[in-house]
Amino acid sequence: MGRADDLITSSGYRISPFEVESTLLEHEAVAESAVIGLPDPERGEVVTAYIILIKGYEGSDDLVKEIQAFCREKTAPYKYPRRIHFVTELPKTISGKIRRVELRAKGGQ
Repeated sequence: MGRADDLITSSGYRISPFEVESTLLEHEAVAESAVIGLPDPERGEVVTAYIILIKGYEGSDDLVKEIQAFCREKTAPYKYPRRIHFVTELPKTISGKIRRVELRAKGGQ
């Protein structure tokens, strides 16, 4: 179970970032991911994923669309990440937990 402040509220739906991350990890190109909600004027928050790719994959618009389609197939359509950022590392605590607060502070960059 995650912290209540990690839940994403988008278009009235409450979305667990951990559920989206688990789905992302099922995709063959995804090595690791972190999901947060970022402010959105229409939806309240928008599901945003930061993804580390498996060696041999490169981030592209086509891969973003492929991953989004994959998530829509595996979970409810409102849960898929509408924004995806490919990164080489994720901010973590000493114990290895993802520091979502740092990702939120980046504001989608």
